[in-house]
Amino acid sequence: MTTVQYRVVVAKNDERTEGPDDAAVVFSAPIAIVDDAFDAVVEFMRGRLKASGDTGAILDLLKSGDVDVAVRQLASRP
Repeated sequence: MTTVQYRVVVAKNDERTEGPDDAAVVFSAPIAIVDDAFDAVVEFMRGRLKASGDTGAILDLLKSGDVDVAVRQLASRP
């Protein structure tokens, strides 16, 4: 099982993070692109959703829809 960390950047030095610091895959997105219609695959292809780690795991996670849900939930936190 691949460990994943999600980051939503609110402002400089202000990130909302979920997941372990030593995660195998890390997704990062600016809060400005996250809304109810957020599509992780589209934003990844546009280069606005960044990902690091194993490419196969990144693509599997994007395909599963888990990234969409996790990033939206993280962005909706106060």
